[in-house]
Amino acid sequence: NVRDAPDGPVLIHVVTQKGKGYAPAEAAADRGHAVVKFDVISGVQAKAKPNAPAYTRVFGESLIKAGDADDKVVAITAAMPSGTGVDLFSKAHPDRTFDVGIAEQHAVTFAAGMATEGYKPFVAIYSTFLQRGYDQLVHDVALQNLPVRFCLDRAGLVGADGATHAGAFDLAYLCCLPNMTVMAASDEAELVHMVATAHAHDAGPIALRYPRGEGVGVDLPERGEVLAIGRGRVVRRPANARVALVSLGTRLAEALKAADRLEASGIGVTVADARFAKPLDEALLLDLAGSHEVLVTLEEGSVGGFGAMVLHLLAERGALDGGKVRVRTLTLPDSYQEHDTPERMYAEAGLDAASIVKAVEAALPSREAREERSRLRLA
Repeated sequence: NVRDAPDGPVLIHVVTQKGKGYAPAEAAADRGHAVVKFDVISGVQAKAKPNAPAYTRVFGESLIKAGDADDKVVAITAAMPSGTGVDLFSKAHPDRTFDVGIAEQHAVTFAAGMATEGYKPFVAIYSTFLQRGYDQLVHDVALQNLPVRFCLDRAGLVGADGATHAGAFDLAYLCCLPNMTVMAASDEAELVHMVATAHAHDAGPIALRYPRGEGVGVDLPERGEVLAIGRGRVVRRPANARVALVSLGTRLAEALKAADRLEASGIGVTVADARFAKPLDEALLLDLAGSHEVLVTLEEGSVGGFGAMVLHLLAERGALDGGKVRVRTLTLPDSYQEHDTPERMYAEAGLDAASIVKAVEAALPSREAREERSRLRLA
């Protein structure tokens, strides 16, 4: 009928119903969008019992503590309160919680306006959906250097949520912006510290990213510590280390597993948690590049993110000029990955412990090459 209508534009208003024809999905307004294996009759999903609290819950509870201590803290989300942990904050501080609906652009500009009035807005949005508000992030926040806190849930691969929800690109699209500070939590305790750091940071916009799913099971601090901006940490550094693994985000656990395997074969490995993709810990990275034969960066993000930032720094500072260190950057593949468990997806992406070991072994110079380099230095 519309195709054949002779006059002007016509608006078709279609009323849809979520899960139409499948009672369990119809009855769950905020669930059933992405599922693991489930019983078709009852709709019950086959989820394993969690061994540690989910990152989303840790974020929500940490935000509550920030709100308890500071009445200028407000939470903003875009139709994803339960998916980001903002629903927890809303129960404690309903008058300081704002769900703007599926309008990420408005969420970002709304937060910018609140920041100009002295509030401390935390904008909690999935990494992949903040892309919708990128223009506002650039012009309304970063350009004006406003202290908006961006909390990016679903960073990295997301299993059942699929490619539409995978947070692959935020490191690349945030690190290129002037004034922006970018953090990534390596475990749930680090996430607590990063929420406290974001709360204390008033010098400009800051972003923290954390993945879907449960943490690694570390003890949580009662209160978060404010981290020094742009400072990483060395997790282990044996005296005979030839390889440095520099992880950003929750690949740290796999980096430690890879280090154990390499050390069992006689290869000493330093493992560092970068904490910040921007600004980088220049002193740490230059030290690692100058004292190891191989430096490998790890990130749950696309090409053009943390590894690119590290390579740019090392090239700019002349750390690569002498050919003393071989640098490899392990990132997500330049493709959209199909649904699977996160573990299998990361293995496919080359970001599990076994893949890290292979990358290191392929990059390590042979004994003959090391002896030749040593001879040249002595000459």
